[in-house]
Amino acid sequence: MFGLLKSGINKIRKAFSKTRSVLGDKIRTLFKSPLDEETLDELEQILYEADLGSTLAAEFVEYVRSYGKKYNHPIDAMKAHAEDLLHKPPHVEGKKETAPPKVILVVGVNGSGKTTSCAKLANLYKQEGKKVLLAAGDTFRAAAIDQLCTWSEKLKLDCIKGKPGGDPSAVIFDALSAAKARGHDVVIADTAGRLQSKTDLMNELAKIKRVTKKIVPEGPHEIYLVLDATTGQNALDQAKIFNEFTPLTGLILTKLDGSAKGGIILSIYHQMGIPIRYIGIGEKEEDFLPFSPEPYIDALFS
Repeated sequence: MFGLLKSGINKIRKAFSKTRSVLGDKIRTLFKSPLDEETLDELEQILYEADLGSTLAAEFVEYVRSYGKKYNHPIDAMKAHAEDLLHKPPHVEGKKETAPPKVILVVGVNGSGKTTSCAKLANLYKQEGKKVLLAAGDTFRAAAIDQLCTWSEKLKLDCIKGKPGGDPSAVIFDALSAAKARGHDVVIADTAGRLQSKTDLMNELAKIKRVTKKIVPEGPHEIYLVLDATTGQNALDQAKIFNEFTPLTGLILTKLDGSAKGGIILSIYHQMGIPIRYIGIGEKEEDFLPFSPEPYIDALFS
């Protein structure tokens, strides 16, 4: 839906500079040596350190071993394999809304940038001319409510909130009811980032989905998980856990500007087939961008 301007592509290239220094720069130096087994072993270690994971690192090495000499440079073989991987159809897709509002639930652990991502995503829709309503459904954390309301004021967005410690489902019910009455195109709902147990989390998300369907029978249309890219393979573990509770339709990776672990994007998509929808590469609202494979791959390997 959202396109990438040249300025966005330049930001992506800058944001992945740390990963590129771990991955691309080391690989280019490595490939100055003959493409023998010792070189390939070193390549596998470099890929592993960039958070591609052991399985995917080995797969890339095997691709270079088999096809590297067919390209002008072995790194071109790696770019080609990364493109093939990220252009595979995702295993999941969101639902198409037949009538507004489109309902997006945003889940994730505290500290991942979840609440901020809700606001920044809403701003992207606003820039597309959509009327957006935010729902402060992370009621167990008063700071999350305040944070979302502060962002909504800054970005001139509508926001529905409840009392700290209140029922998240009630807040989202009120938000959806208001959206229907006021003609909002999109509702983006923040949800609890921490509950006492996995069972509590599963039950809370199930309740939110039931409440959503009372107002918008086909909703929620999207369920996005926000992940902190600096956590590397732990982000993959979180994605697996959340996907057990509620089928995810997309991922948002934040804090990529401060991470050398940008390879986690390839690892997550390789293992789960859940599309990366958006990336956060800075503090400002304009540093939240739709994910596009080509600028990402170019930023890593060029």
